[in-house]
Amino acid sequence: MSTHAAARVAAPTRREQILREAARLFAERGFHGVGVDEIGAAVGISGPGLYRHFPGKDAMLAELLVGISERLLAGGKLRVTEGGASRDGSPDALLDALIEGHIDFALDDRPLITLHDRELDRLRDTDRKRVRQLQRQYVEVWVEAVRALYPGLAENEARVTVHAVFGLLNSTPHLTRPEALPGRAATAALLHRLARGAFEAAAS
Repeated sequence: MSTHAAARVAAPTRREQILREAARLFAERGFHGVGVDEIGAAVGISGPGLYRHFPGKDAMLAELLVGISERLLAGGKLRVTEGGASRDGSPDALLDALIEGHIDFALDDRPLITLHDRELDRLRDTDRKRVRQLQRQYVEVWVEAVRALYPGLAENEARVTVHAVFGLLNSTPHLTRPEALPGRAATAALLHRLARGAFEAAAS
């Protein structure tokens, strides 16, 4: 594939651009503090033009929160299938791969974490139940991986620890201003050590 073709494939669609800007604005000002016209202006189209892509803000919020839950679960399952990506396929490598995948989300999708914390209850019941179902499945992917590495850890203890680690990793929107963090690589490495330390402590 040529460089130009690869660039075309990698370029975000207009729909993806709308969702990215909607997530940023919703996180900054709250769902009700943002109008359709503002989202449109952020992507260079008229507010009414957004309705060619989404029926309204509620649909954007649902796609953002259901979508990220689907992506996290799919990514977790893929890492399990690949046995820790290109590593040795050990339980240790798998847990590292799961942690790294979630850290990517925690550092690169901070607005979605904020949205989930603040706006989940605004979803329709069916969408909210879908998010919860996907999250439970994602947790169980981790629980199985953790218990494969630490077989002496009881299932309920593993589940509690996984939730605690998610809380730690998902704290990134509250840490400080992104520009004040010690750099992405250093922050990722620190979060990884903290997550592994939590699992080690639970299993000790």
